[in-house]
Amino acid sequence: MQSGKNTQAARQRNHQKRFKPAVLAIAIASVCAVTTIQADGRVEGSYKVEKGNVGLQGALVRIEELNLETTTARDGRFDFPPVKAGTYTLTIKYLGAETQTKTVVVTDDQVSNEAFVLASSDKTEQVLVVGQASNINRALNRQRAADNIITVVNADAIGQLPDANAAESLRRIPGVSVELDQGEGRKVSVRGLSPDLNSVTINGVTVPSPDKDDRSVNLDVVSSDLLESLEVTKSVTPDMDADSIGGSVNIKSLSAYDRDGFFYKLNAEGSKDDNTGDTSPKLAGTVSDVFSVGDGTDNLGVAAGVSWQKRKFGSDNVETGGKWAFEDDGTAKLEEVELRDYQITRERLGATLNFDYKLNRDNELYLRTLYSEFKDTELRNSVTAEFDSPVAAGESGEIKEPKRELKDRKEIQKIVSTVFGGTSRNDAWTIDYSASYSHAEEKKPNAVESAFESSSNVAGSFSDTKKPKITAVDGFYQASNYEFKEAEVSDSKTTDKLYNFKLDISRDFDWNNNPAMVKFGGKISRRDKEAHEDVWKYEDFPDTDMANYVKGSVDYALGRFGPEVNPSAVKAALGSAGTKEKDLEKSIVNDYTLQEDINAAYLMGKVDIEKWRFMTGVRYEGTDFKASGYQFDKDSEVATKRKVNKDYGHWLPALHGRYRIDDNTLIRAAWTHSVVRPTFEQARPGLLLDDDKAEIGNPNLKPVESSNLDLGIEHYMGRAGVISAFVFYKDLENFIYNTDLAGTPGTFENFSEAKIAQNGDSGHVYGMELAYSKQFSELPYPFNGLLVNANATFADSEAEVKGAKGNTLVTRDVALPGQSDVTANLILGYELDRLSLRLSTHYKSSYLDEITKVSDKRFDLYVDDYTQVDFSASYQLTDELNIFFQAVNLTDAAFYKYTGKEKYNAQYEEYGTAWKLGVTLSNF
Repeated sequence: MQSGKNTQAARQRNHQKRFKPAVLAIAIASVCAVTTIQADGRVEGSYKVEKGNVGLQGALVRIEELNLETTTARDGRFDFPPVKAGTYTLTIKYLGAETQTKTVVVTDDQVSNEAFVLASSDKTEQVLVVGQASNINRALNRQRAADNIITVVNADAIGQLPDANAAESLRRIPGVSVELDQGEGRKVSVRGLSPDLNSVTINGVTVPSPDKDDRSVNLDVVSSDLLESLEVTKSVTPDMDADSIGGSVNIKSLSAYDRDGFFYKLNAEGSKDDNTGDTSPKLAGTVSDVFSVGDGTDNLGVAAGVSWQKRKFGSDNVETGGKWAFEDDGTAKLEEVELRDYQITRERLGATLNFDYKLNRDNELYLRTLYSEFKDTELRNSVTAEFDSPVAAGESGEIKEPKRELKDRKEIQKIVSTVFGGTSRNDAWTIDYSASYSHAEEKKPNAVESAFESSSNVAGSFSDTKKPKITAVDGFYQASNYEFKEAEVSDSKTTDKLYNFKLDISRDFDWNNNPAMVKFGGKISRRDKEAHEDVWKYEDFPDTDMANYVKGSVDYALGRFGPEVNPSAVKAALGSAGTKEKDLEKSIVNDYTLQEDINAAYLMGKVDIEKWRFMTGVRYEGTDFKASGYQFDKDSEVATKRKVNKDYGHWLPALHGRYRIDDNTLIRAAWTHSVVRPTFEQARPGLLLDDDKAEIGNPNLKPVESSNLDLGIEHYMGRAGVISAFVFYKDLENFIYNTDLAGTPGTFENFSEAKIAQNGDSGHVYGMELAYSKQFSELPYPFNGLLVNANATFADSEAEVKGAKGNTLVTRDVALPGQSDVTANLILGYELDRLSLRLSTHYKSSYLDEITKVSDKRFDLYVDDYTQVDFSASYQLTDELNIFFQAVNLTDAAFYKYTGKEKYNAQYEEYGTAWKLGVTLSNF
């Protein structure tokens, strides 16, 4: 009992130690705040389009005599901190609209409410409210008004492109690319960095990951129909979580104040997949309204939305997994190849319900909820050809006991995000507070993998090293030559729960007659993640003839495949298995529990000096990490529990600068620091021993730390026009990579294989982002409907990795895994009257995906460059009814991964083109 008390006391001392910097920061901020200059008058107002009373977000509002600037919120409203009594000039500027000016008289203890109205016309509506240009324009206004470096995509712009989920919408942003899964965007990469080095939030709340291995969130879970905007922050500020090196993605859901009054939007869509010929439905609807409650006027906003899609499609795949035998002259012979056919059904269900309540002018409350469910049903037929000895293309050989398999599984992922918060203002003080709960989970219930094997070798060969095509004797393709050997049935579940409590306090004041602000606050985060899996093995079936378990032949576009396994027949046979036993290794080694507590505090300040805006501050994050897993000895089949408990802290300073050459030309610079913690797969304390082979989790990994520099210029040209250029540099410490240390002196000296994640010493990423957007409205009719939106990112990186070569430790320089040298987008648009057309192209150059052998770069796996072309067209039949057509992957781009050199396959997969036709009914 005494030991427990001592442990608890030690834990309390550790927490007190970590919170000392937080207390100090808040104390300093409080002292700074009381030096403010008192002022009595208030100026507030709104900026809306006359037709529909639609609020415009991101407009710059300035009191010229005081150099005091603010921006309009999502409902078009703005307010200033208290100012001295007097007469001032108030201006409001919005890209694509003329500057408006008013004279305002500020009186002590009074509020001056100024309403700016943008006169309505068909031209105004086309440029600023609806259409392609308006969506770009609205995003650019928010980007121009920001203190730091951000990029925004609005909801209507998302809907104008054939993007199935949030990840695909994000890849249109400069510096952003996506990793594909079955041809759909899944994970987001920012500035060429791995998705694990970026963060994702929903309504400002960190999103847990349903995946058992990663921190990075699979954004294919989130439907694009429920979003109001997507925002990528590339230079974090001290009041933000510091867990992003590439960038932080914030998904904003609907608010009733995004539009004025009652709003609805209904969408119905059907799609057809070229590969399988399947058709798929999609339905979505959103509605919002503003109500007057109690003594208030339009003080309660309610917004709701639901989206459902069930998409059937497929892909054809051939992969070697890098199993080539390389010769001294650089050529290679094939050791093994696997043909795969996928039949996939992906069902997405999403819902959101949001409330905004304005108690009075100075106090607001909100509730944001988002629910996303993603069901991924997969039937994967495969056939494996392993050669008795490696063969070259066109060379005959012996295929050893070929194997056919069926993977039959349903993966269910859910993300639930709920945040309750509010804002309170009292003179120059503003307090923002929130409490949130997020839950993510992944289930794979009753997943079945069955294996059919031939008892004899067959003669065979292959052609084409990029898309290996097997040629073999007829026996290779006949079901009667295979026997039902075994089946595995697994049941797994991963849960990730995250609780956050956040408080931000700011005060506006004058500093030497310059507008200034001091802000401080803190955040408490508590995370619990668990993963558990049970695997059962079935063998000794009375009926082993594969011919009794098939249903015709596989429709495979890459060559001859052979029989298709019937999943119902396999499941029916499980009860007749003579042997059923639990696979202890697979049921234990991947189980773990993790607890991660993060306590953060920050202090920051901002000041405007003539055309300069400076923002600086420091953030402290203290982390307490606990984990438990299992060490499993395969020989003795004994499992031993492993536990780890550690804590650490980071000071993270930042400095942002913005210089306004004129109202439309800005220079931005930022020096920031960020820290990204290891993935759960890397940090879990699991250990698998198999004689002299080992796979080791490494809970002692250090977080990746980065010092980031950004410098750039933006010139806004009005009417959806911008040209910008940014350079960036990131200096990484303790970057993480996977390696094999078998045979090296020390712990792994007597091992033949020892796979483990390690910290590297340092790494560097540097590059340039270019962006251009313009609507050519100055051209004569009908060319004045042309629109161009283009961006490109050029990046490079280097890092040093270490691994075993015999009994020595060797090093070599590599590019950071996941980093593409070039990513680019080109969108050509045309809109005139009721017609809108868009042709978009996305390009991502090749990148290093995995280092399989540090000692031999010939086995490095690379993902080849990828170009996808999409097309969309829509026509506004009436003011409320729109019909649209979309084509996805017009050029039938395929995914290709290679081994060392481009001509040696690691994986090839093609998807075909998808066609979509639908209607939208909306009163906006």
